[in-house]
Parts: sequence; C-alpha cells; structure tokens
Amino acid sequence: MTATGELQDWSVTAINLAQHASNPIHTDAGAQAAGFPRALVAGVSSYALMTHVPTAAWGDAWLNGGGAHVRFGAPVFDGDAIDFVVVDDATIELRVGGERRAGCELMREGPTMATRDGERLETRTFTPRVEWSDYGDRLGDSDGRYGERRLIHPAAWVAFANDVFHTQLVNGSWIHTRSLVAYHGTVTLGDAITIETTVIDRFTSRAGKRAIADVRITSGGRPVASIEHEAVIELEA
Repeated sequence: MTATGELQDWSVTAINLAQHASNPIHTDAGAQAAGFPRALVAGVSSYALMTHVPTAAWGDAWLNGGGAHVRFGAPVFDGDAIDFVVVDDATIELRVGGERRAGCELMREGPTMATRDGERLETRTFTPRVEWSDYGDRLGDSDGRYGERRLIHPAAWVAFANDVFHTQLVNGSWIHTRSLVAYHGTVTLGDAITIETTVIDRFTSRAGKRAIADVRITSGGRPVASIEHEAVIELEA
C-alpha cells in the first residue's frame, strides 16, 4: 500500500477473536458476570485496526520510529460497525454509531520514555507465532504488508504487554485501559523477542484496582518497542 502522507478516515466491522478468550471479559459469560451484555472485543484488536490509519498514511516510517497513545473509554462489541475518524493531523477516534469509544494520539516520531524503577516482573523470551503476522488480516484489515513480508503486526507488542499482565498481575476478568507506545523497529517471523516489565504504579479507581507498567521489548538485543501500559487488574465488585 502506498503511503499518502495524510491520515484518512476508515471503517470496518469489529470482530472478537477467539484467541483472546483467556481473559473472561472477552467471552459472553465473563462479560455478563462483569455487568456487560456480551463479550467485549479486545482492546488490542481495536488498536490493531487503528494502526491501519497511520500505516496507510506514513508507511514503514511509522513502524520503525513512530508512536501512539491509545485510550479506551467504552466497550466495543463483536459485530459493531466502527468508524475511525480523523479529528486532526495527529488524533483519531474510534466511534460506534457516532459515539466515541476510544481515542488515539498518533506520532510520526515516538515518545522518549525513560526507564523507571519499580517492581520487576519475570522476563520473558519467546518467538511470536504466525498468528501475530496475519492478525490484522483476520480482523478485516486489507493491508497485507505484514503477511507478505512476514512482519509481526505492531499491535502484537501491546498484546504481549497484556499477556504479562494476564499471567503475572491479575486473576479473573480485567480491562486494558491505555497504552503509550514508541516503536523502534520491526521483527520478522522466526526472530525471538525478550520482554522486560517493571510495575511503576498501583492505585485504586472507581472501576477497581489498577496497575501501570513500563514494558521494554527487544529482539537480538535491538530495541523494538517501549510501552507504558495501564489496566484495571481487579474489577470493582
């Protein structure tokens, strides 16, 4: 796909992928137990679709040095018709029926995030599976750059931060609320990555107990992504 240089509106239908069912909030039963009518689409899926807008406009330059600050406000459900609306030259919103559900500040140059002290979690090293290359395709994004070039989708780094939360910080249903991401480079299928995570804050909000973590992803010692990741790790009863 040829980059246009300008952000453009885009629309698609939301899909709830079965691979996210490990978080009960992404199943009908788990969502209903938390007070929602049906399964919530994973925030990382919504973000993956959002990335269509900057990659269509800015191409590989964004994947290798751009950034984003995505905030999730209200749920998106399977089958929702979603519109990504360009608000200005650096901001898009995810809307359903005209209602804002999430917002994303896009950056041609990713933010500089200093390493911060805190509670170190277990370091993980693994090789991403092919499902993280064709992730956007399965969600309905026709941009084939990832599968064709065997690149890992940029939303995968946020998903892997989610997995750290899921396996090391939470029990039961939880909700990803925001991520500040700086991209440093791409990764090809078959390359191993290492994830180092530090919990830098814990606090309680009306929605429940929250945590913020500094997540650093590298491949072969080369920086890939830096993420400030926040989630409600224990929902208010």
